[in-house]
Formats: sequence, C-alpha cells, structure tokens
Amino acid sequence: MKTFKGGFHVPDNKALTADAAIEQMPAVTDYYVSLSQHIGKPAQPVVNVGDEVVEGQLIAQASSAVSANIHSPVCGQVVETVKRKNVQGAQVDCIHIRSNGKQDKFTYQKLTDPTPQQIVERIAQAGIVGMGGAGFPTAIKLQPKDPVDSLIINAAECEPYLNCDNRLLIERTEQFLAGVRLIAKAIGVSDIYIGIESNKTEAYNKLLSQEGVIADTKEALQNRKEGDIVAVLLKKKYPQGAEKTLIKACVNREVPVGGLPAAVGCIVNNVGTAYAVWDAVVNGTPLYKRLMTVSGGGIVNPKNVEVAIGTPLSSVVELCGGLSDNTVKLVSGGPMMGFSLMNLDVCTTKTDSGFLALTDKEASTVLPTPCINCGRCASVCPMRLMPMYIDFYTTVGDTENAVKYGALNCFECGTCAYVCPAKRPIVQSVRLTKMKAKEK
Repeated sequence: MKTFKGGFHVPDNKALTADAAIEQMPAVTDYYVSLSQHIGKPAQPVVNVGDEVVEGQLIAQASSAVSANIHSPVCGQVVETVKRKNVQGAQVDCIHIRSNGKQDKFTYQKLTDPTPQQIVERIAQAGIVGMGGAGFPTAIKLQPKDPVDSLIINAAECEPYLNCDNRLLIERTEQFLAGVRLIAKAIGVSDIYIGIESNKTEAYNKLLSQEGVIADTKEALQNRKEGDIVAVLLKKKYPQGAEKTLIKACVNREVPVGGLPAAVGCIVNNVGTAYAVWDAVVNGTPLYKRLMTVSGGGIVNPKNVEVAIGTPLSSVVELCGGLSDNTVKLVSGGPMMGFSLMNLDVCTTKTDSGFLALTDKEASTVLPTPCINCGRCASVCPMRLMPMYIDFYTTVGDTENAVKYGALNCFECGTCAYVCPAKRPIVQSVRLTKMKAKEK
C-alpha cells in the first residue's frame, strides 16, 4: 500500500452506511437552488418569476470564465429569487422552485464517439464541477496551461463516515469507468490511476474485475497495455484523498508550494465527477442531483441517498428517520473538513458529499485552551507547515506573519485540530487569515 509523509490515522466510522445501497430521494414540494455552487462567480438566472420549468432545464448560466451552469432539479414553477444561508453561513441568492408533480425531463443530445473538444463542451454545458467538495468547474480543469500526462481519480474518500463514492464504485462501476475514459480522452492521456484506500475492499475488487483495470503490482505493470487503468491501493490514512498527497502516493510527484497538479503533469478528478461526465455525455443529463451519505450516531436510519440539488436538508434527514435526542452537532460534509451547522435550514448543492448528526460520544464539546507548544500539529501536517504559529498570529491579528508561516498553502484538512490536545480551532484560524489576506 502506498501513502505520503505526515497525516494521521483517524477512525473511519464507515460501517454505518458501508453496506447501505443507494436510495433515491423522493420529490419534495419546494426547492431552493443556490446560484453559488462552485468556485467562481455565481451563475446568472435565465428564468423569471412565474416561469414553468422542467427537470434538467437550464435556469442559470455561467456568468464568467470561472462559473458553472445550473439546472432545475424538478418540474415546477419559479416562485422567487431569495437569499438563504449556505453551509458556511453566508447569504447567497437562490431560485425557489415549487414542484408541480409532473415527470417531464430535459436532456441534451446524446454524444456518440465524441471528440475531446465535444466532451469538454458538454461538461461545461451540463454544469459539472468537482464533486469532492471544492466545486471547481471541471471543463476549466480539463484545459490546463501546462502539459499533462496522467489522470488520477480520487477514490480515497478518506473522510470518516462518508461512503457515497464507495457505493458508486460498487453499484455503478461500468458507468464510472466509462466516465474516467471520457475524461482521459478529453485531456489526451493514456496513463490513468485510481487511488483507493484499503478499507474499500469490495469496491477495489469490483474495479479489478473490470476489463482494462489492473492492480498496481510489479507483475501487472510489466504486462500493462496502453489505456489500462491502474488501481492503486492506498494506506488508510487521513488526508490521503487531498490532491497533493494523492499525487505523491500514486505517482511519486510533489506539487510545488502554491502550484496546481498540472505543474507536475497531473489532473485529479473525483469519483462523482467521473460518473457525472458519463451521464452528461452518454445520456445528455446535466448535473442536478448527486449522491450523499447521511450518517452519524444522531441519525436514526443512516443511508446513502441520491438527492436533487436544492432539496431542504430537513427533508433529507426526515427520509432517514430524523435526529436522535442525543445529537449535539450537525455537520455538512465530513467531520474533518465539513462545516458545523446551526440547524437544518440549508439546502443541498452539487458539492454536498454528506451530512452528519453526531452524538456526545462522537463530537467533542470541550472548549479550547491555550496552546501548550507540544508540536503535534506540525508533526502530522501533510504540507509540513507550522499550524501552531498560524493559529497564534491569527489570534493576535497579525495576518502578515500568519501568511508567512504558510496559511495560504494550507488546504484545511483539519489533521492539526484533530490531534491538538488543547482543542485549538486551527482550521478556523487558517480560514480567517485567508479571508483577511484576500481583503488586503
């Protein structure tokens, strides 16, 4: 098994939903579709109040070079454009659509044997973004300025509790692999790797049972054919799924500080993104729903659910039996990089990989105390930063020195906060420094 230097073993807690087959989320009455579901400028609405829309119809288009199209998750009527809080607590514009119960669907023309350019254009048309959490528009990522020779698919899913990528690999293997090959064709590479952690035995074996997929062993690589996909078994360690650590583990290349994966000839995509590419190219289906894991000790019936964007989180939780009385924390995403929520008054987006309701046995409610200078945060940091100094200088308002110690190079994996005996909110300090630096 391959890995990287640094990181930490975190109990994965995936057993709650590891064997739970994907379920479809039933339609609800009201959807609130955010215009900011991606990195870059919010999408620009192309529908008006009172308009009738069908499932899959374009309702907001990319407004700049870095933006993404957004499509209706349901047949219904546009009620209003309203501001609602997202998972980070910011007020964002949302299109409120009320379902009319109809089953009409819009799809783009199916593409047969598309050219690389046609694949990229369809990805942009369908509004596909990185579904691992960042939400960077995929069409832009597939047109790097630097030459690339390798495509790496992130199937590590190292965040505890989450199983949506794992279930997709098990239940929709052929469609996923077809999407991977379409991405490889779009960027013109034949070296393809799938990095998958060792705790996903069923998914790993399912991949190896498919034609053209080989294990990352000396014998298999000696007989490798052009276009073969190499399944790289990774050590279960957090944050194995971060782009830079994944590249190091899979192809032994180090992305320079401040650089992108393309700087070392790589492009990294998520499992869900590859599946969405297949659906958009082969079926003409735009991205308006995704898989998410609903888990944690506070969820009565944990599930892996396919949910339309804009669905109220309260409805998703209701489908899973509601919250138990001993729930103490609500989290959008995983426990390491996710965002703590005040309530269920938010709606799902393209980048929502999970929702967790954690009990007092799962989530720490201990208040932070002063740093004891133990150095644990520095010893586990995969970026080899000095998190204790970033936290200190942020606390005293010295943004310049916080940046000097690497705040802008941190990808907020949360390993430092996890091992901190003083329970310092180090990730929040990093985010505050980034925000202050951006303001300056």
